[in-house]
Amino acid sequence: MQGPDLGALLARIADALERLAPPQAARADFIAADAFVWHADGQYLEPVPRVSRVEMDLLKGIDRTRDQLLDNTLRFARGLPANNALLWGARGMGKSSLVKAAHASVNTAMAAEGKPPLKLVEIHREDIETLPALMGLMRPAPFRFVVFCDDLSFDADDTSYKSLKAVLEGGIEGRPDNVIFYATSNRRHLLAREMVENERSTAINPGEAVEEKVSLSDRFGLWLGFHKCSQDDYLAMVVAYAAHFAIPLDTDTMRREALEWSTTRGARSGRTAWQYVQDVAGRLGVSLSEPPAAPR
Repeated sequence: MQGPDLGALLARIADALERLAPPQAARADFIAADAFVWHADGQYLEPVPRVSRVEMDLLKGIDRTRDQLLDNTLRFARGLPANNALLWGARGMGKSSLVKAAHASVNTAMAAEGKPPLKLVEIHREDIETLPALMGLMRPAPFRFVVFCDDLSFDADDTSYKSLKAVLEGGIEGRPDNVIFYATSNRRHLLAREMVENERSTAINPGEAVEEKVSLSDRFGLWLGFHKCSQDDYLAMVVAYAAHFAIPLDTDTMRREALEWSTTRGARSGRTAWQYVQDVAGRLGVSLSEPPAAPR
């Protein structure tokens, strides 16, 4: 085959190879926003112009964990040593809300100090295996990043946790100096109890099998536990939300209704408090034009 025929064949082969090759990650415009969402399918970061967050003052009953995470995040933003953080525990107690509120508070401090803002990057649980590609985008950037994964956990046949272990610690490149990883989970060890028990009962060396599973949590130097709130903390959340939105209902009536509301749902949490506030605001005709997100 010679001449035009050979040239046309080579062109078709080149086109086919380009279609088969994985798409190159687009360059990220980190100036566009202070928060981004990672899209693994297209290997790009989407700017988030307005983050859905709860103001720090509205997060009640988590004072100690709030101070720990805020201090850790502030140290990291200032270029000082800091730890990856795992926020684990009860549902609806403000784990992810605290991460976003801490990011906003730290950026207020950075602006006052005349320093570049801290960037928040959310990665979805199912995209954990693409963390190396995401790290490659952030590594050369002149900013510092909190990579945030909400509701992180792993199923029995899921091996993507190994990718996360390698990125956090242990890989050849490891975690970039300008990146820290925050995750929330209902599980302290990110794996279901029955998974660990199954490994213990079926493995030739049960101790080693269990260590392989639970050692992921050890990559997080900061463990912050969130527990079910007391009645006083729950009522404090309701009152704080009501005051924030100027809901015209006397405190005694609000407390009584809020307790009844939590009883019907069998739980007291920040999420339950927010749901009650939405209900009472609707009944009284109060517009929540810019509501904070429900605590998670």
